[in-house]
Amino acid sequence: MKTEDQDAGFRIDFVGGAVGHRLRSGEGRGQALAKAAGLKAGKTPDIVDATAGLGRDSFLLASLGCNVTLIERSKPMYDMLSDALTRASQENGVYEEIVSRMTLLHGDSRELIPTLSPEVILIDPMHPPRQNTALVKKEMRVLRELVGADPDQAELMEIALANAQKRVVLKWPLRAEPMPGIRKPSHQILGKSTRFDVFMIIATANP
Repeated sequence: MKTEDQDAGFRIDFVGGAVGHRLRSGEGRGQALAKAAGLKAGKTPDIVDATAGLGRDSFLLASLGCNVTLIERSKPMYDMLSDALTRASQENGVYEEIVSRMTLLHGDSRELIPTLSPEVILIDPMHPPRQNTALVKKEMRVLRELVGADPDQAELMEIALANAQKRVVLKWPLRAEPMPGIRKPSHQILGKSTRFDVFMIIATANP
């Protein structure tokens, strides 16, 4: 039975743990996320992470030179992200530089995205429930409890597709069915347990 303080003391950490290891490993632009976001030689797009969550993907993209705007509508999650960014910036050196490229906003992405006109929008909503009974990691359990089920994720995708300048990237479980009601992606980039559905935006010429 879960106790009230089971998740007490949980906090987001960009310096230690998995995120710090990911940075120090130097995998860089060869990672699936970077490829999906369109990072390549000479191209470092500005990105909106519309579902910031734990902020890990945003931190990676910022470490590769992108200016990233993180949007989080859960106030407790926003507060934890803000605290994590403050602590990382106090590390100075490379962490301070990375955080300087990250802007955290509290609000609803459906309302904020039309005011930003980003090149790339990243969406990583709450994924469909797993078919197995294995316990998810503590941080993902905390995230689900704070953020909820994202019942408006299809609406968010439609708004993103209508406002992104270059592409929308949907992070989705590797073997999950496509998000209902959303058009077929331009292409997919597969990882070990997740995939990135990439929706390229075709610019229309002015009459």
